[in-house]
This record gives sequence, C-alpha cells and structure tokens, in this order.
Amino acid sequence: MCSLKEAVFILEQRGRTIDIKTLRTLTYHFADKARCAQKTEMALTAENVEGKRCAVSLDGGRIRIRAAKRGKRTAKNRRRYQADWREPKLFHIWVLDDDGTISKSFSPWIDGTMNGPDAVFMLLAYYLAAIGITTARQVLFIADGAPWIWLRIPALVEKLCIDPAKVRQIVDFYHAVEHLNAVAALRKGWNEKRRRQWVSRQTRYLWTGKNDEVVQAVREITRGRNSKLINREKSYFENNLPRMQYAKARNCKLPIGSGPMESAIRRVINLRMKGNGIFWLEKNAESMIMLRSYYKAGRWNDLFHLATSVAVKVVK
Repeated sequence: MCSLKEAVFILEQRGRTIDIKTLRTLTYHFADKARCAQKTEMALTAENVEGKRCAVSLDGGRIRIRAAKRGKRTAKNRRRYQADWREPKLFHIWVLDDDGTISKSFSPWIDGTMNGPDAVFMLLAYYLAAIGITTARQVLFIADGAPWIWLRIPALVEKLCIDPAKVRQIVDFYHAVEHLNAVAALRKGWNEKRRRQWVSRQTRYLWTGKNDEVVQAVREITRGRNSKLINREKSYFENNLPRMQYAKARNCKLPIGSGPMESAIRRVINLRMKGNGIFWLEKNAESMIMLRSYYKAGRWNDLFHLATSVAVKVVK
C-alpha cells in the first residue's frame, strides 16, 4: 500500500479492524523473519533458469534516513533529529526471450538493502545461486557506469562459478548519451546548435560500434578551464569502452538499456519511500524495501513462504 493508513482502511473494508501501531509491528516483524531466513541461507523455492538467457541489473535510489541529533530537546520535549539522504541499492533479475524482450513466463526477482555495495552483492549472490545461474545459457549484466557495480562483478562471477564465456557486460546506452551531453555542456565556446550536432554525431558512433572515435572526440576537446571536468567524462568512456559494444549487442538480440531496473527503482523506492516529509529509520527502510520488492515483482507468496516456513527468532 501507499501508506499504513491506507492499509488499515483496506483491512477495515474487509472486516479486519486493526490499529496502525499493531499493523506496523506485524509488518516489520514479518519482513525481519524473511530477512533472517535469508541469513540462515534458507533455499528459495525458485524456478531454474537452465538454458535461458538471464539479465541482471543493479542501481541505487535515494531516501532520507532519520537519525537522532545530539543536544537539547525541543520545547515540547521531543528529540531533535536529522534526515540525511542515503542510497538504498537494488538489483533486478529477469529472463530474456530469444528476441531480447522480457520473458512473460518468468516472474522477476527484485530485492535490495541499505547496507551498501558489498551487502547488496552478497544478497544478489544468494538469489543467483537459488535460480541456478550456472545453468543459464547466457548471463547479461547491464547497468549504468557506477564503479561500485562493475568492480564487483568479476568477483561475483568467480564466486558463483559462472562460465566467463557466458557473461556479457553492457553499460546502459542512454546513460552513456547523458555523459555525451554533459561533455558538450562543458564546452563554453559552443552554441546550442554545435552542442546538439556534436552529441548527435557521437551518439551515432556509439550506436554503430565506432567507440574509439567517441573517445578520440572527447580527448580532442579536453582543454580550457573545464578540462578537469571533461577529463572525468573522458575517463568514464575509456573505462567502460569494452561494455559499450551496442551494435554487437543488438545483433545478439540483447537489450542496451536498463529500463527494467529504472522501473524497479521507481516502483519500489520512489512511489512509496521517497517524498516530501518522508523520513525512515534505517531498520524500517530495510524492511520496507524487501516488502515492496517482492510485492512489485509479483512474488508475495515466495516472501510468505520464506517468512513462515521455518521458526526464525528475530533479534530486536
């Protein structure tokens, strides 16, 4: 639901009266039991991806986490707090049909955590092992150019014993185009028409597989008072050049954009956990991410099985 208040209203319509405080306690306890079951490495009842093409993507969102602030209480004797922005990290696993579209016969897996990159990759390894990722015909990792993602993928592949020959890595094409626009915007002597022409030309080079020409074009304009900023963008293209083989990806019927991941961030995080005046305790945010992820992926029954199939003691 969009809020606990809405959930209480729906339950009342179904003849189940419950107050918000009790519902909140039950909700977070349910999520805690499921998370504890994962930590005991309880196996998921997951479909196997043997012989299928599997896509994996990761990204981060933004929510505000509430933390107590030192100092005197308010005039109404309330504790002061601060609400800094934090980045919850999510992953999305789905299966591709032979034409490169999302398979309708396989419900995706979505989950995430507030505990940083290493924690989300440990969680991802748990899910990939559960679906038998080593038996997949092909494994595609697709995401934006965030270093925290690409630096950890080789270790993940080695840990799960995935055949490297099956693995493909692609940087989201549309994120790459955003970086081209950022480079053009840093050229102070260019008018808007020249910027559009330059970006259009480099986008066409990326699309057709002429990546070296893109890097060379960025190198040629790395000068002037914004040279340091342009040099940072140049490093982005140089570091991700092997992951920008978009023409080859299209020929292999592979996606070149991480749209499903962007959609997951919006549905799981933005539509429920991010907004004006919304602050979360970190523990509660962790629970809500899991609940929303399973619900939006159409896997509520899997979460129910995870939380109730074994007796797990939740440590407060």
